[in-house]
Amino acid sequence: MATNKTAVRKSEAGTTMEDLARLAGVSTITVSRALRDSPLVTEKTRDKVRRIAEEQGYRLNISARNLRMGRSNSVAVVVEMTPVKGRPMSDPYPLALLGGITQELTTAGYTVVLTSRQLLDSAPVRGADGMILLGQGSHGEAVKVLQKAGLPLVVWGAPEESASYVVVGSDNRAGGASAAERFIEQRRRKLVFLGDVDHAEVQQRCSGFIDAMRGNGSVHIIRPKAFTFEAGFESMTTLLKKKGVSVVDGVFAASDLLAMGAIRALSEHGLRVPDQVSVIGYDDTPGAASFVPPLTSVHQDLRDGGVLLGRKMLALLNDEAVASEMLPTRLMVRQT
Repeated sequence: MATNKTAVRKSEAGTTMEDLARLAGVSTITVSRALRDSPLVTEKTRDKVRRIAEEQGYRLNISARNLRMGRSNSVAVVVEMTPVKGRPMSDPYPLALLGGITQELTTAGYTVVLTSRQLLDSAPVRGADGMILLGQGSHGEAVKVLQKAGLPLVVWGAPEESASYVVVGSDNRAGGASAAERFIEQRRRKLVFLGDVDHAEVQQRCSGFIDAMRGNGSVHIIRPKAFTFEAGFESMTTLLKKKGVSVVDGVFAASDLLAMGAIRALSEHGLRVPDQVSVIGYDDTPGAASFVPPLTSVHQDLRDGGVLLGRKMLALLNDEAVASEMLPTRLMVRQT
């Protein structure tokens, strides 16, 4: 044990953390935080400690320090989605979420370990101090798998009754309601909801949509298992072939890619958007504004969501009380 303690406190030059604290006129914990770029230390103090450490030839042995504390100072970020050709990892979801998470955690001195459900048994993931899950999965299956690890857990998704974990997400019910209000204004009554309601987020978008319609029309639910352009195109094509072109005058899709695919199918069947059919997507991805015609979509701020996920995780690791939180959504009205 004495060897580990020496490794934590002493540099190769023989200077200890206590020496740096004495020279800087601060506590040893402040020195530790300053050397890890913790936001809990002012920039002035951080620069002073780093300057003295450099002058004394001090180098923090992070691995030994973490071993002594029984912590790795790492957080595993688990992406539930399976990347496919039509929906790569470089899309705003999950990339924008990852950007916010990484910014928040690395600023606090944590390493981010990016992984998938298939690699949960790898050493870096097993050694993490906590887990952030992006997406609950169908019927919440991904959450159930991660809960078995017994680590602090924060999930991007939709809150569920009696859930024992912290959730951060957008207000999916309000997002669905905003789409319904738009269709009511446009007097659209033959409506289609396009999305896999086995996912908690999608189910809340659908229920918020249906409730807000208040009987002002019928809603036909189509449940493609993917969130891709191809899935939207195929689902809408199948509906139009079976029921005819008069079956729909409004489409609310659970993602922008689904909406874009639906528009292509409508166009190929001679239906004009938005003259004959109105279409609304979800996510407000950069491609929505540049699509032809520009896509009306429900906006959710994924980057802010990532920052909030990181903050909730840090609070859990510091044994603070943490509650689930939903971010606001807003309808971006364009030309569909």
